[in-house]
Amino acid sequence: MSAKSRSETSHLTANFRNDPYWLDAAGSELNKLTGSPETLPVRAEVVVIGAGYTGLSAALELARAGRDVVVLDALGVGAGCSSRNGGLVGPSYHKLGLDGLAASHGRKKANSVIAESRDCLEYLLEFIGNEKIDCSLRRSGRFRGADRPGHYEDLAREIKGLQKAVELEADMVPQADQHAEIGSDAYYGGAVYHRDGHLHPGQYVAGLAARVAAAGARIIGHSEVSGIRRDDRFLTLAVGGRQLEADQVLVATNGYTPPALGWFRRRVIPIRSAIIATEAVATSLIKELSPKDRCFSGTSRLMLYYRASSDGTRMILGGRSAHLDDRPMSYTRDLHTQMIRIFPQLADVKVTHGWSGTVAYTFDHVPHIGQHKGLYYAMGYCGSGVGRATFYGNKVAKKMMGQSGATTALDDLDFRTRPFYTGMPWFLPAILRWHAFMDKR
Repeated sequence: MSAKSRSETSHLTANFRNDPYWLDAAGSELNKLTGSPETLPVRAEVVVIGAGYTGLSAALELARAGRDVVVLDALGVGAGCSSRNGGLVGPSYHKLGLDGLAASHGRKKANSVIAESRDCLEYLLEFIGNEKIDCSLRRSGRFRGADRPGHYEDLAREIKGLQKAVELEADMVPQADQHAEIGSDAYYGGAVYHRDGHLHPGQYVAGLAARVAAAGARIIGHSEVSGIRRDDRFLTLAVGGRQLEADQVLVATNGYTPPALGWFRRRVIPIRSAIIATEAVATSLIKELSPKDRCFSGTSRLMLYYRASSDGTRMILGGRSAHLDDRPMSYTRDLHTQMIRIFPQLADVKVTHGWSGTVAYTFDHVPHIGQHKGLYYAMGYCGSGVGRATFYGNKVAKKMMGQSGATTALDDLDFRTRPFYTGMPWFLPAILRWHAFMDKR
């Protein structure tokens, strides 16, 4: 190995894996729950495209109501961002942005969308409790650090505005007191969002899929939909050279929407998010870095998100990748550098896992739910999909069955695209470089 090659991999352990850390605990169960394409039936009452949080949540509601449900996935159960996210849960008000929403949709609508973001979290917590899904759920709060001195006051104003709009439980933490929240000097104070928390995403999606299977729905992997045709009686899906008839179809593909679903693909922006997991360290060091087991983020444009692992043995840190494809040698190095900037105590700690996945943003920065030409959909969670996908998956299932309780704050929002956009975000690397430049100014 050349000196250059050694320097490019010096931050990695000898047994480094380009796989989600979460699969160490949940991978075998997810494989068991993924059915073979040979089991594809010729007909189903409802077909759900996508076996992630959205599709599984919808399938569970439909199957328990007595519907004959088939869930298809191009890969396998939870193979997309449902097993590739950081496991942070919360309303994520700062991602939606109250003022930006108000400028686009009016203050009343902005307040209702923000409030429903809170409802998504509460629904998720109640759902996990009722279903008794063991996924290391902890509501330990989030510390959001001010990356620059001026960001502290900006953050305080943002929180004050949100507290007027919704019941936001948050407190400002001055720089002098931040060591009680985080073992780092990288920030100029910050805020604590008390409703937030974290879970083990692999165990959560496995638990969710197990309940879907127990309810009688069939989950079939390695079955990409290459086309959908509608006639007067039903919808016909082309799946791997075979055909599957259905009365209703739900598109729940989010950041993995294929070209065959072009109308939806043109309305979501797949953004690659990458994550690293460190090797195990002393529990005393984890306690120093995260005294209250918080999850963490900052105020920079290229926001990092991080937390201790569910078993409290290592740090998990993620952020946006500068590339459209998966390049672990690039993003593991970049994220490792950022991790040491925040936590110099981890300078000698290496990375055991590095992986990425695509989250789906929308052009108006809010999720969307509804129906287009007979196809139901819920997608576009803008990087905060654990709670939102579970909530809106349940809501869209209720819409499909015409049940009460299906109304959402998003129902009357147009799902817009942009001229000439085809679903391939060729412009993202340039935008990310610009954000990186602005973060350094």
